[in-house]
Amino acid sequence: MAKKKTAKKKTRARRGGKPTWSKADTDLLKKMFPTNPTAAIAKKLRRGVDAVKKKASRMGLKKSKKYMKTLGR
Repeated sequence: MAKKKTAKKKTRARRGGKPTWSKADTDLLKKMFPTNPTAAIAKKLRRGVDAVKKKASRMGLKKSKKYMKTLGR
């Protein structure tokens, strides 16, 4: 009788993303988000820009007034 292959548990989210946000990831996001471009943060965390925006929003993070002023807003 042939052995059945068992399905391995997927450790990554769909489309090759990271499965969860680690404490280190959220700490870095909290530190960097107010004063850095979101695209730069996403690159550092190896995540999509939309994922970073969504997580920051859920954490209640905002860009600082000083940073927004440098963008002309």
